[in-house]
Amino acid sequence: MAEYGEWTRKGATLSDVTAKKEYGVDYTFIVNGISAGKLEYREGNMQGNPWLRVLRGQLGQLITEKFGADYLVQQNRQTELRVINKEMTVMKKKLNELEARKAELEVALMKTED
Repeated sequence: MAEYGEWTRKGATLSDVTAKKEYGVDYTFIVNGISAGKLEYREGNMQGNPWLRVLRGQLGQLITEKFGADYLVQQNRQTELRVINKEMTVMKKKLNELEARKAELEVALMKTED
């Protein structure tokens, strides 16, 4: 059973879609875990689209039981790498924009000095 307040703690829950992205487990795996009594869940629904919300800690334990600790570590590394690559792409875009603006300003300054 979940500890008191675990459902409301930031980052303690995740949706079935997020579980697929972060841990590589599908909806069926989560439903099987719920049926086996290893996962607590809550149902959500937004604009007619249902989803399941599960506790991250319980899902991690279930994944470790089924696939081993190495699988979970590997999935966490892949997720972190995706986040880093995305952040680097955003930073590179911002850097290119700043360099272009710098060049424009330098050209404008050169014209005013003449």
